[in-house]
Amino acid sequence: MSEMLAALRSFNEEPAEARRPYYSRDGQSRVRYHSNFDLFRSPAAIWRDTLYLDMAPTGPSPEEIPPACRGIAVEFTREVQRLGGTLFELLSEALGLHRGFLEQREAGCLEGLSVVGHYYPASPQPQLTMGTSRHTDPSFLTVLLQDSVGGLQVLHRLRRDDQPVWVDVPAEPGAFTVNVGDFLQLLSNDRFRSVEHRVLSKSVGPRVSVACFFRPHGAAAAARVCAPILVGDGAASPPRYRSATVEDLIVHYRDKALDGTSMLDHYRI
Repeated sequence: MSEMLAALRSFNEEPAEARRPYYSRDGQSRVRYHSNFDLFRSPAAIWRDTLYLDMAPTGPSPEEIPPACRGIAVEFTREVQRLGGTLFELLSEALGLHRGFLEQREAGCLEGLSVVGHYYPASPQPQLTMGTSRHTDPSFLTVLLQDSVGGLQVLHRLRRDDQPVWVDVPAEPGAFTVNVGDFLQLLSNDRFRSVEHRVLSKSVGPRVSVACFFRPHGAAAAARVCAPILVGDGAASPPRYRSATVEDLIVHYRDKALDGTSMLDHYRI
């Protein structure tokens, strides 16, 4: 975990000439590096740079990965996939299904994994920008590793009738933060809820984090259909969303940009 954070920091602090070959806004590229995936669509720019590594089911060749991350990225991916398998087994049981349901071909939650490294430089005027605007994740699950700088917040309702408030998520050494994503909320028919969160810009830094998104990509995303799972009496719990492919969900998420609304509103029945 510490090696992965150090590798991403090392890459981001290389000269611009060393990083330039990886710059791309082509969503089909398995390795791409840029700022603001929703540039020119979101209300405001965010204060971070991002390296995307689409590692599963088919990852990039070692030569495609920046040298600073080349060795550790493959090992880190393998361990996060193992963790994801355990998490999806537990979530399957929580839904009253057999342990392998969410990770096997019925749902395919373990089909793909994108390892996304964020680098947030210290901001001279943190009150004028956000590290990341409020949003939920386009994934089944997101396993997040963050360094000790902090800044992550979740929108939390302390009691049912209270107004939600932003709550700090402290960075615990050696720990992951796990977020339910929009795809799992749709799949579970609202039994699991995606987590609305944001990252504050700070005057100290840099802040480095690694978000591991469990979601298919490429041909697998076009083939994988997300539909609500109805357990027991379907009439008592009718579907709350219409079905969609993962590719459609991702395209809508990118087109919508980080505008503070839920991607799932578009699919709600």
